[in-house]
Amino acid sequence: MNKIALSAEKLTKIYSKNNSSDNSILALNKLNLEVKQGEVFGLLGPNGAGKTTFINILGGTVMKTSGKINLWGFDLDTNPRQVRASIGIVPQEINLDAFFSPRKLLELQAGLYGVKKSERITNLILKMVSLEKQANSYARSLSGGMKRRLLIAKAMVHKPPVLVLDEPSAGVDVELKQNLWSNIKELNKIGVTILLTTHNLNEAQEMCDRIAIINKGNLVKLDTTKKLLEQIESKKIKFNVKNLNNFKKIILNGVKFSKTDTQIIATYDKNKFKFDQIIDVVKNNAEILDISTDDGDLEDIFLQVTNK
Repeated sequence: MNKIALSAEKLTKIYSKNNSSDNSILALNKLNLEVKQGEVFGLLGPNGAGKTTFINILGGTVMKTSGKINLWGFDLDTNPRQVRASIGIVPQEINLDAFFSPRKLLELQAGLYGVKKSERITNLILKMVSLEKQANSYARSLSGGMKRRLLIAKAMVHKPPVLVLDEPSAGVDVELKQNLWSNIKELNKIGVTILLTTHNLNEAQEMCDRIAIINKGNLVKLDTTKKLLEQIESKKIKFNVKNLNNFKKIILNGVKFSKTDTQIIATYDKNKFKFDQIIDVVKNNAEILDISTDDGDLEDIFLQVTNK
C-alpha cells in the first residue's frame, strides 16, 4: 500500500473583504484529498477554482482558515519548517535574475535553504534538467523552455520529496514542452512525488496517475485517469462522404447527426447503440469514403463536472 505524501482534510480558505463576512469569498470549501508517494497527481479546475490558493497554502504565502495539511508526515500547523523543507514549488510566472547563471542561481537558492556546500548537488540537478551546457550562461539568454526547466531546478536544490508544478508548460513551444515533460517523468522515476496543475487536459491525461477536479473550491471528481476516461459515455463517429445531399434523411432516435463541408458526425451513447447501427443509417443515405472514431477524452469529463 502506497504511503501518503500529501493530505488535506477539510481544508477551508475564506477571503474576507474589509473584514466583513458579507463580502467574503469561499476559495476552498472543506477540501479533502490525498496524494500518494511516487505518483503524478493532477489538480485541475477552471480559473478561480481554488488551485492557486491550495498551492499558496502549501508554500506558506496564504494562511488557511481551517482544516489540516499533512505533507511527508509533517503537520503544517505544528511543523511548518519541516513542511517547507519537504516541498519544492515551481511557480507559473518566470521570475529569474537575468544576470545570474543557472549555476549561480542554484547555489544561491541552496544557500537560502541552508544546504551546506559539501551537500549541494548543483551539477546533478543541472544534468537532470538538461542545462549542464548552459550552466554558466546568463539566465536572460535562455529560451522559454530552458527557463522553465531552471525553475524546476531551483525547486529541487534542497532535494524535496514532493514537487509542485503550477502550469509548467505555459508559453512553451511544442518541442521544448516535450523535453520539459521528459524531465518531469525522469524526476518521478527517481521517486519524486509530483503535484501538477495544468489547463492542458491532454497533458494531464498523458502524465497523471490520478486526477482531482475542483470547482469553486469544491472537490467534484477524484479518480485514476483510466477510470475517469472509462466514465465517458458519449462517442463520436466521423464519416468522410462523397456528398451531403441526403443529410436530412439521416435520422436515428437518440443519435445526434451534424455535418461539416465533407463530414457527417454522429454523437451517441456508446452503451445504447452499436457501431454498425450508426454505419447502416449513414450508408443508406451517403457514399462513405472513410470512417474514424473518437471515444472522448478528459476534456469531456472536465466540462461535464464543471458545468462548462
